[in-house]
Amino acid sequence: MGEYYSGRKKKKVCQMCAGKDVDYKNVDVIKKYVSADKFKVLPRRVTGTCAKHQREVARQVKLARFMGLIPFVK
Repeated sequence: MGEYYSGRKKKKVCQMCAGKDVDYKNVDVIKKYVSADKFKVLPRRVTGTCAKHQREVARQVKLARFMGLIPFVK
């Protein structure tokens, strides 16, 4: 008999807790946290960030939009 897949994935580690920082001026890092088609902020379950840093990511994305570095919509 084969082993069954339990369906659980390894929990992602928050990149900001690991030491990487998100800044609105760094567009390459910001684009990892927004969807490619509509530039919406990706949820925590997709990005793997903790609640504290997800709020910071959202704040930095909004700042980058306001400064014109990334578009509001495509």
